[in-house]
Amino acid sequence: MKYGIVVFPGKEVQDFANSYRKRYDPHYRLIQPHFTIREAEDWDDRQLEEAITLLNEASQRLPAFTAKVNRFSSFLPVSNVIYLALEDADPFIRLHEEICQGPLEEPQKAYRYTPHLTIGQKLGNEEFHDVLSSVRLVDVGLEFLVDRFHLLYQTDNQAWTVYQTFLLQK
Repeated sequence: MKYGIVVFPGKEVQDFANSYRKRYDPHYRLIQPHFTIREAEDWDDRQLEEAITLLNEASQRLPAFTAKVNRFSSFLPVSNVIYLALEDADPFIRLHEEICQGPLEEPQKAYRYTPHLTIGQKLGNEEFHDVLSSVRLVDVGLEFLVDRFHLLYQTDNQAWTVYQTFLLQK
């Protein structure tokens, strides 16, 4: 089964993101707005058990934090993805580094971890540039509390659902 690790932002951020995602993200119906902490991967039962142990340990070491989404950005020229970016990505990077070690270390990634909330993907070049130029004019300033992360699994219909939630320290 395929598993991944994410943070879901607060409702205000999700509603804001979904106002764009419903038009520009073909995954809109498969998963709610999220920040990926660890990319999805197929795991057997043993790997799942190891992952849950590591995630429990990480959640006991890591403090909750406040995050702020402050702008739209893109992965141009690498891909036509538009996303909501963080004012300060460091707390997410620390969370990623704490989780993605030992049995959860990610195999040879071709890119550096950049926490983001995708609002548009799989767009043609012209549409991508049109959307990006218009959303860059939007004033964004949304804060949310990150006090948990989630282990998700992918269902038979390709949708993602929560398998287990891990609370960060207050």
